[in-house]
Parts: sequence; C-alpha cells; structure tokens
Amino acid sequence: MAQSTKRKLMKVSDIPAFVDEIVETGCDICAVGHDKYVLGDADLSPDEYEKVRRKLDEDNYGDRDFLRLEIVAHLRSIGRYIDVGADGAG
Repeated sequence: MAQSTKRKLMKVSDIPAFVDEIVETGCDICAVGHDKYVLGDADLSPDEYEKVRRKLDEDNYGDRDFLRLEIVAHLRSIGRYIDVGADGAG
C-alpha cells in the first residue's frame, strides 16, 4: 500500500520573514523579471554554508514552489528585482 506523506506548505504570510531570513544569512535573493527569483551564493565557509542550508531548508518554511509568483511580487515590491530585456541583458 502506498504511503501518504504530507509536506508542510509555506503560507503567503511567511514570505516576508522568509526573504528577511535569506538576506540575514548573507545570501542575496531577487526577482528576475515577473515570474522567477534566484537565491544568490554567498562566500561562506563550509561550516557557515551548512548552517545557512539548514536554516533555509524546506522543513523550516515548507514547500514554496507553488508560491513562486507571490514571492516574486513581494521581492519586486521591496525593490529586490532585475528586469531582463528581450536580449537577456539586465
């Protein structure tokens, strides 16, 4: 019999705290255009990286893939975005 696993889902109300926590770790996050966002690499030691990775793990905020457009909208609203031109240049 197949086993059902319920995954925690991030809520829209969690987005500002999620973004703030990413920024506080030293990683960058910004929207790219109107439908994508990226988490930037930080220059971290292996130990620091492990702490950051655990902090941003889906277990803390839950699955957020389905909130991509809402995260993008929040990032744009706080000025953390890059608009990409037709040629792919920012």
